Amino acid sequence: MNKGVLKTRVLTPLGGAVAACLSGCKLDVLDPKGSIGLAEKSLIGTATFTMLIVVVPVILMTLWFVWHYRASNHRAKYAPKWAHSTAIEVVIWTVPSIIILCLGVLTWRTTHELDPYRPIESTVKPINVEVVALDWKWLFIYPDLGIASINQLAFPVGTPVHFMITSDSVMNSFFIPQLGSQIYAMAGMQTQLHLVADEAGDYAGVSANFSGKGFSDMKFRALATSPEQFDAWVKAVKASSDRLDMNEYNTVAQPGEKAPVRYFSSIDPRLFRNIVAKYNNGHVLDLQNSNCSTKG
Repeated sequence: MNKGVLKTRVLTPLGGAVAACLSGCKLDVLDPKGSIGLAEKSLIGTATFTMLIVVVPVILMTLWFVWHYRASNHRAKYAPKWAHSTAIEVVIWTVPSIIILCLGVLTWRTTHELDPYRPIESTVKPINVEVVALDWKWLFIYPDLGIASINQLAFPVGTPVHFMITSDSVMNSFFIPQLGSQIYAMAGMQTQLHLVADEAGDYAGVSANFSGKGFSDMKFRALATSPEQFDAWVKAVKASSDRLDMNEYNTVAQPGEKAPVRYFSSIDPRLFRNIVAKYNNGHVLDLQNSNCSTKG
């Protein structure tokens, strides 16, 4: 059989398989829909490009050295006693030093600009959401609205969302890739996050830290809607017959995989605080300030 025909017959199915696999891939982190996500995408791109200034030349020079100084190339200069070159030393120390300096300045600036505790500047009043990581589901409490939901989060487009995050189990990580900022959730501690969606959409939310056998299905949907649609969602939640007091919460908090979306029309107003405080003898520990406030 002709080698070219054989090669084509082998590569065509392989190429088709690769194309089929890649067609289902979607890097949500690189398709941001909010200002925080856009800033993080820019940071990733800038940092990657800066590092490639060193990586690409090194790869190319390695390939060129291997080719040029191969045993069969008798034109390559053989210098067994060569030991030093000032020009080379200047290049290999100056260029990486400049890149490290640039990355250091970039990291310093973006660390403060993208501080998850830093509120998003907006004329729109933010929505407060308390997030509790459970085994293996997410509980979202809207303290100002007196409602809660499991594995579904909703908020209006263009409205900053202020998250207070904790865990009532092992350490976990709260992450909405298209909106940005993966934040760890730890039992007995509360942390914060500010996000905003600039476009309406149904965004994937995930657990970004392995937390047991149900980890792979610990997912939720983040619904960025118009104000009118958000109001309709709130009405749908308030129409639920379920109430989330401490007794019901103890049932909800039991481990369970692939938990369905569930609404609670009323909540215990001290629920989130009680979840955090029960690990600290009645105190709430804030991760940013590392101080405790006494439970009243």
